[in-house]
Amino acid sequence: MNDNIAIQLFEGNQIRIVWDAEAEKYWFSIVDVVQVLTESVDGRKYWNKLKQRLVEEGNETVTNCHQLKLPAADGKKRATDVADMEQLLRLIQSIPSKKAEPVKRWLAEVGSQRIDQMIDPELTFQMAVQDYRRQGYSEKWIENRLKSIRTRKELTDEWERSGVKEQKDFAILTNILTKAWSGMTTGEYKQFKGLTKENLRDNMTNLELALNTLAEAATTEISRNQNPRTMAENRQVAQSGGNAAKAARKEVEKQIGHSIISPLRATDAIQPIEDAEIKELPTKEEE
Repeated sequence: MNDNIAIQLFEGNQIRIVWDAEAEKYWFSIVDVVQVLTESVDGRKYWNKLKQRLVEEGNETVTNCHQLKLPAADGKKRATDVADMEQLLRLIQSIPSKKAEPVKRWLAEVGSQRIDQMIDPELTFQMAVQDYRRQGYSEKWIENRLKSIRTRKELTDEWERSGVKEQKDFAILTNILTKAWSGMTTGEYKQFKGLTKENLRDNMTNLELALNTLAEAATTEISRNQNPRTMAENRQVAQSGGNAAKAARKEVEKQIGHSIISPLRATDAIQPIEDAEIKELPTKEEE
């Protein structure tokens, strides 16, 4: 379940939601969600009692909850407890409500699938193919996307071997690599395509995806050759890998006469099935 599906769960009800562009996540008003799921007259009072019980149980979700100033009924902005998607799903599991059952069933299904994937990693790729096909992506694009996933995994493994451990450092190196070949960081690239929570690679055109894969593959090979040991050295390697893809990009753009970097998303090229023109196969006589 992605954020959009979660938002649909509360469709028709007043749920205050804030998009955090820097953290790239949604924040949901916990009081609003609790009130919808429990149909309580006073969602705030219900949440306070639930919060107290969760604290007594040692639930860390409550401890980690943030507060944001959100518009109240009187129009004024007041500090309100908010949760991101992970925290929200954890809280929903603690709410005895028929309306929460679909989410709880989904969490159980996802948990079971994840265990199966850990036992047989090949299932991850099989499920990815099924998901992309359901969304209407072309077989060629799916093939390229799967190659990019494998290439990305090889790169992150190489970064780990080179001493990169912190998630923020992976993000820094990815930004350096992406900006080197495209001229934009991943955040700027997503903004250019009008994306928020969506995965950037899932929204790249075939050429963009190919260049990004080239940049990551080149970075992996350069790293294996130069064997960097510090973050500074890894930065230089990421820059070199990105520059290699930039050179390829410039050469292709010279041939096609326009920029490969496009505001279009891969899904923009997908024709809805119901809108597709249905053509009958020719008869033997017509052939």
